[in-house]
Amino acid sequence: MKVFKRIAPLCAVVALCGCHMESPTLGAKTPSSHARALSFSKLPGWQDDAQEEALPVFLAECHKIESLPPESGLGGDTSAHAGHQVGDWQAACTAARAVPSGDRAAARAFFEQWFVPTRMAAGKRAGGMLFTGYYEPEIRGSLRRGGIYQTPVYRRPSDLVRQRDVQGNVVTGREHDGQIVPYWTRAQIDEGALAHRKLELLWLADPVDLFFLQIQGSGRVRLPNDEVVRLGFDGLNGQPYVPLGRAMVAQGLIGSDDVNMASIKGWLEANPGKARAVMEQNPNYVFFRELPSDSPLAGAPGALGVPLTPGRSMAVDRSYIPLGSPVWVQTQVPVAGHLATWNRLDFAQDLGTDIKGPDRADLYMGWGPEAAQAAGNLHSPGQMILLVPRSEPGREKKHRHKHKH
Repeated sequence: MKVFKRIAPLCAVVALCGCHMESPTLGAKTPSSHARALSFSKLPGWQDDAQEEALPVFLAECHKIESLPPESGLGGDTSAHAGHQVGDWQAACTAARAVPSGDRAAARAFFEQWFVPTRMAAGKRAGGMLFTGYYEPEIRGSLRRGGIYQTPVYRRPSDLVRQRDVQGNVVTGREHDGQIVPYWTRAQIDEGALAHRKLELLWLADPVDLFFLQIQGSGRVRLPNDEVVRLGFDGLNGQPYVPLGRAMVAQGLIGSDDVNMASIKGWLEANPGKARAVMEQNPNYVFFRELPSDSPLAGAPGALGVPLTPGRSMAVDRSYIPLGSPVWVQTQVPVAGHLATWNRLDFAQDLGTDIKGPDRADLYMGWGPEAAQAAGNLHSPGQMILLVPRSEPGREKKHRHKHKH
């Protein structure tokens, strides 16, 4: 069961921007074992990847990252390796601009000169690392309510606030009698808690479509005139996220061996009279904003604040992996009904409430039917190797990558 991925823009990730945060305070984890440096020759498939396609993704990140103060935090384990501050990336970003566009050998040489492949601390997940997938659904909708279009997509309400309590924890809610109380749940919103406030961006034909749009965190709505409106994440109600698949298995609605996006959606669509009550077991609710439509071939902005790239962007736990980091991914993804080897350079550009620990990642598959099928069926083991930036080409500070003997 996938969860929404666009947790927050980059200004909510770094500590110095001062805007509302859409997830807990950024902090570093204490590793159970220290990171270990590798060589690129130890990365299966490294010589076969199209690094010239990965380089523009990195350059787009650099444009965003370099707009921030050097001491701004990007996440990651501060005790194990570089890359957790903006300043750690400046040398590599400068060098990347000199690499000829479209030159595979030059792009590969750049990554080899300016990064150190690093095996991260092991996680606690039984069975090792797990990869899942997400995508941008395309659904039917209208700018006006009428006919089959009766399900509203809400923009972020003005009374949704986030602030720190006396313990320093970020609390989401609404003001009531001078206090912050929990924001409306999914059930309360379905009952009309936000009606008559002119928050509707548009209207959908199916409430199940809204639910899965909120799980993915962004999407494309095709209007009756065939125009497409792009929607991006713009906030949460702060209520806990309850995985619907887990709840449905506990109630005997689907089997434990049959939990995936297709089976859950199929059950909801086949039981319209019960679907709303089942979906309302997840009180979490996502609000949206309209995205510019001038770049239809670009993905929605991820948590880093740059458009996601199909096949190159991924969601990670920023407590372990700094946002923006190149990550060598080794796994398998479903393609045309069979599993295909996936050895390629991806980038940590997004976050997710279900992506916790150094052994979880979510691969962004894009949009359209093929992306939906791949993301919905992706549930594979694999490996991640973090590429840590160097301060100088071919050299690394001696205090980096220490490990116990």
